[in-house]
Amino acid sequence: MNKQEFLMQLRRGLAGLPQEEIEDRLTFYAEMIEDRMEEGLTEEQAVAAAGMVEEIVAQIVAEIPLAKIAKERIKPKRALEVWEIILLIVGSPLWISLGAAVFAVMVAVYVSLWSVIISLWSAFAAVVGCAFCGILAGGGFAFGGHLYAGLAMLGAGLVLAGLAILLFFGCNAATAGIILLTKKFALWVKNCFIKKEDAS
Repeated sequence: MNKQEFLMQLRRGLAGLPQEEIEDRLTFYAEMIEDRMEEGLTEEQAVAAAGMVEEIVAQIVAEIPLAKIAKERIKPKRALEVWEIILLIVGSPLWISLGAAVFAVMVAVYVSLWSVIISLWSAFAAVVGCAFCGILAGGGFAFGGHLYAGLAMLGAGLVLAGLAILLFFGCNAATAGIILLTKKFALWVKNCFIKKEDAS
């Protein structure tokens, strides 16, 4: 792929973003390709070194705030007709309430997911506390003359310590998964606002 084809694909992928953002990114990548060509790479090598267009588009979309994308998307391309304004006003009780309901459901699901994560970390903290107390109590019973009770408490404390280690890895993986899901969801929402142009 040559430079011109790369920039055309990039422009197509960024359609729907604010125009100044598109121009800034195209200028940046055009200069990057030219700099690499000046360093001795061929045009095709310089384009290949820039990266895959899809990955570049995904990275750019992830970097731009959602508010900026939404503002560009909802900005009217032409002046609204009188009948369109009236229709918007008359229909506002319906579309505002539907929008608020969708937003509330999304927030509720997100909060519920994080509540599960917080509960898991709370369970981890409780198991760690019980393991620590069990080991201490086992030592106390053993030195207090109750050897069997001390060994039982020490064993329970060690079992809980092992469970705490397993819980830590599980909680850590669940937290990382929710963070990744949050990033992917934010990217999906941004992509919903971006108008894709036809390849033709």
